[in-house]
Amino acid sequence: MIPLSAWDIWWWVILPYTAIVVFVVGHIWRWRYDQFGWTSHSTQLQERRLLKWGSPLFHYATFAAIFGHILGILVPKSVTDWLGIPETWYQDFSAVAGSTAAVGILIGAAVLTFRRTMIPRVRATTSAVDYLALILLGIIVILGIFLTLGIEDTSHYEYRNTVGVWFRSLATFHPNVRAITAAPFLYQLHAAAAWAIFIVWPFSRLVHAWSYPLWYLWRPYIVIRSRVADRPHEPGTSGRRWRKIGVPY
Repeated sequence: MIPLSAWDIWWWVILPYTAIVVFVVGHIWRWRYDQFGWTSHSTQLQERRLLKWGSPLFHYATFAAIFGHILGILVPKSVTDWLGIPETWYQDFSAVAGSTAAVGILIGAAVLTFRRTMIPRVRATTSAVDYLALILLGIIVILGIFLTLGIEDTSHYEYRNTVGVWFRSLATFHPNVRAITAAPFLYQLHAAAAWAIFIVWPFSRLVHAWSYPLWYLWRPYIVIRSRVADRPHEPGTSGRRWRKIGVPY
């Protein structure tokens, strides 16, 4: 058995736990000291047309990809075997669904990146950390497409026996480093880039992912009253006065 190197310990033990700590502590710090910055820093006023198409495509495809990763990494292969799902069915479904989500993310991210880099008014609102987050997202998505489409004979590789085993072992504080080191290099690079973006996340505009307005579900209705701007003014008044309820303008 080949002994583990210091680099193996760094990449597959120290980096994941460091990323988790920075992710949690960074969000707490950001919430305590920068609540006004806890937004997506919307640039809708600067440009709307590209945002209208790129943002929904990117976000919905991202949700689909996250759901697929949860099923693929957190659910052991033994579970799908117990359910009687043939391995070919699982791989074919993963390839189709994963490729669809990955292409959606890539197109949406390309539109948003073009918008953020080529439109001066939008570019002026982008920080260096946001550019770093975009680069990491691009690496993760491109590698995901590369692996999902099965380039270089990785289409039939069962990552649930390596990457999935290692990832679940982190929760037990007994990382199975040999499992991840047995995976192809591109899978390792994909995993390392994911941990890197977890480190960057609390300090970028990605924090807006946790600001979904759930309170909208139970807030009271908002009454919108129209105002007739061209109604005739009474002589000697500005047009504003008290009126009885039910009396028309």
